[in-house]
Amino acid sequence: MLARALESEGIATTSISMVREHSEKVKPPRALFVPFPFGHALGRPNDPVLQHRVLGAALDLLAEPSGPVLRDFPDDAQSVGEPPAPVQASAVTPADGVSEDAATEVARMLGQHSQWLARSGGRTALGVSGVASATLPGLVPFLARLAAGENADATERPAGVPVPGFIRYVADDLKAIYWESYMAAKPAAGGDEIARWFWGETALGQLLRRVRDRLDAAGDPASKAAAFGIAR
Repeated sequence: MLARALESEGIATTSISMVREHSEKVKPPRALFVPFPFGHALGRPNDPVLQHRVLGAALDLLAEPSGPVLRDFPDDAQSVGEPPAPVQASAVTPADGVSEDAATEVARMLGQHSQWLARSGGRTALGVSGVASATLPGLVPFLARLAAGENADATERPAGVPVPGFIRYVADDLKAIYWESYMAAKPAAGGDEIARWFWGETALGQLLRRVRDRLDAAGDPASKAAAFGIAR
């Protein structure tokens, strides 16, 4: 959105994409897809030659007079040796006997999240929904109603935030609680391990799968975009 606003004022923009499918849907004016894991948009740390090549390829897109333009960084071999991006939900088979009590599970994980806050000095990815962390367990029934096919809403939704966007933000906050709590308990854990645990062994992971399916089936672009962000 910001890129389009700048372009409308005659300012050319370029960007780096970590998720090609997302860029294909959003269609930014100019984007360079890079095959690196999340957190490594410019490639390997301590490799300035590679990083300058990535920046140069992104800036080269400014030569394109108009868009949308989506190019692939030409050397995907440079990703060798980097940790892979975390596995997506669609690649994880749920374990047998996963609890269906997401509300109790979320409340328990929120209690464990204090360990992460203590370790990180208060730094957290939690907060995008605008809902107080203590209130988040109370939104699990809202998500469950959505997953069951109801046209539910929540009084906690800020004015001006569409329902699909609010669902995505709540899901992001809940996932942040789980991811960070896991990292507090197992500091050496990688993203793939955490993702397999979340999508395969937690009640919330299974609930968010159903919410994703419901939003995707709604068919409108806002709901489908929210579904894509919640789980792939």
